[in-house]
Amino acid sequence: MSANLTVDSSSDEEMSLADLAKQSTTKSTSSETKKKKKKKKKDKKVKKKKKKDKKDKKRKSSSSSSSSAKPAKRARTKKASGPKKPKAKTLTQTQQLDRAMKAYRWWEADALPPGVKWQTLEHHGVHFPPAYTPHGVSILYEGNPVVLTPVQEEMASFYAGMALDGPQLSDPKIAKVFNKNFFHDFKKILGKNHVVKKFNLINFDELRAYVNREREARRGRSKEEKAEEKVDKDVLSSQYAYANVDGNIQKVGNFTIEPPGLFRGRGEHPKTGTLKTNVAPEQVTINTGYNEAVPRCKEPGHAWGTVISDNTVTWLALWHENVMNGTKYVWLSASSGFKGRGDRDKYEKARKLKLYIDKIRANYRKNMKKGKKIVTRQTATAMWIIDVLALRAGNEKDDDLADTVGCCSLRVEHLKFGVDKSGNQTPEGSHVLTLDFLGKDSMRHHQEIDFDRYAEVGTLVYENLHGFCTKKKPSDDVFDQLSVSDLNDHLKSLMPGLSAKVFRTFNASSTLENELPKNVSHLSLKEKVVLYNEANRKVAILCNHQKTLSSKFQESFAKLENKRDLYKKQINDLKKMLSQLKKGKGDDIKMYPSVAPKEKEKRDKISHLFKRMPNVEQLKKRKTVFVGRLNNLELDMKNKDDNKTVALGTSKINYMDPRISVAWCKREECDISKVFAKALRDKFPWAMSAKMTYSF
Repeated sequence: MSANLTVDSSSDEEMSLADLAKQSTTKSTSSETKKKKKKKKKDKKVKKKKKKDKKDKKRKSSSSSSSSAKPAKRARTKKASGPKKPKAKTLTQTQQLDRAMKAYRWWEADALPPGVKWQTLEHHGVHFPPAYTPHGVSILYEGNPVVLTPVQEEMASFYAGMALDGPQLSDPKIAKVFNKNFFHDFKKILGKNHVVKKFNLINFDELRAYVNREREARRGRSKEEKAEEKVDKDVLSSQYAYANVDGNIQKVGNFTIEPPGLFRGRGEHPKTGTLKTNVAPEQVTINTGYNEAVPRCKEPGHAWGTVISDNTVTWLALWHENVMNGTKYVWLSASSGFKGRGDRDKYEKARKLKLYIDKIRANYRKNMKKGKKIVTRQTATAMWIIDVLALRAGNEKDDDLADTVGCCSLRVEHLKFGVDKSGNQTPEGSHVLTLDFLGKDSMRHHQEIDFDRYAEVGTLVYENLHGFCTKKKPSDDVFDQLSVSDLNDHLKSLMPGLSAKVFRTFNASSTLENELPKNVSHLSLKEKVVLYNEANRKVAILCNHQKTLSSKFQESFAKLENKRDLYKKQINDLKKMLSQLKKGKGDDIKMYPSVAPKEKEKRDKISHLFKRMPNVEQLKKRKTVFVGRLNNLELDMKNKDDNKTVALGTSKINYMDPRISVAWCKREECDISKVFAKALRDKFPWAMSAKMTYSF
């Protein structure tokens, strides 16, 4: 069902599309109906007043009887003097809505007809960010202050807010593109005859200092200010963050329109530094139920661009953004039934691939042999790369998009034959290849592959790739006879509904299940978490899920190393004290001072000492406590160090069947909250009931 109407937002009444359609042919409600409504309201008021009078009479009679009955009053007083009962927790409106939402088990509901995503849909539209407030701090051009309009000042403030040591401005190569794109858009806002002509003559120091002061002031907000902001945020969430879908409350994901700013991108993105313009309500299309109230546009003097009712799609609103000329959507959150059904279907399709995988692998091994047509060999070789190396299929990009590639869009320049990751030549006769290209989100994929480890098939893949690159320019495609659509068509002939991206889900889930250790329920919780993360890390490495090493990592890790050294020293002190006590030299034992140091650092250094002379058992017990602390700290340090450049969360969110993790936690008695954060548990509620015997 799809309907389309333009809505007049000047009216305060919320009306459904059905009502608006009727309004265009008939008049609004008659005066008689209005009179009836008024009469009903009056009747209700009279009834309420009568009830109130009755309650007041009861209270008076009970108070007069209680005044004469003094012994009963004493008894009540005694009862009140006893232990107080715990107060019932009062939930905010947002918390109440969250509880109501979680009560709905969408995976147990009846399925809708094919193609229909919902039957009724009601929501409050989108929220717009607050308008910019000018501050009056200017930039300097050739040493002279430049007066800016509010719009110009806002864009200059965007640039001044970029960290000089951040990824956009600290890297000279990226900074060059960023500054060029910024100034291109800044000149448009300044106008043709503006005094500012060259970017390198602009001085942002004063404006940057102001922006940094404001940022620090915001960080230093008091508890009361933060509490007020939280209240405002909860009020906003209660209005916009929930939708009514088929009579059930569902959470909305991103209900606030993205504010204007400078596009950053990841890595060497060609659009980095481009201005993201403000979005007006007239650019927004709202999708709502045909018989439900159309959400009112709360921006004064504005109206929604279009209102439709299309129950074959799951988005609530959309608009077009200017940087990538793409479409932005408002969806329900990851925990909603819309997203949950898609996730569950994705993992079920990957499980289904398990039944076909032997047939598919036999197919590409046969077709990659020499003597077959070039397109057949390219298809088979690409299938091997996607299956074994877990590369994305890769789609063609426009010239103005980031130069990110996948398997089918690899170019000759991305493959280095006979060269290792460090750029050194490998021994003659070896089959080593180094891949070096920008993957999804402009993350570098730099991988050395020794094809000899894959036996005869690996050698064949290496020779095919070498042959596909022969007599080609560096900018030519390796798989010049193959497109992603051709590859997916071939895969569908081997398994209904199969596409290249299913392999990543299949391999990620299979790897996790194979790598998770068995029979470790006797280990400590921290040890189990480390073992789980090791398996998770192998999946992340397989899928090339990287993260940039934080600039503060070394600083925070150094603090952990200092803490570890302190624990070791304290354990040695306790051993020495134990030895002294056994030898009868208790007087030599160092005691905790009578006046504790004010500085926390000094108190931590002597936290192992006793205030009174300990006995042997007490010393042994304290030594055991500190050894336990040291072991836990070393596990945390190993966990942090191993995962410092690997993004574990991406594979959890998108590729690993959550039921594998839930079943393992149940079998090995590991707290699920230690491996799945609350956001993940909310995203996969349907997986939380998986049995411990579940197998992918």
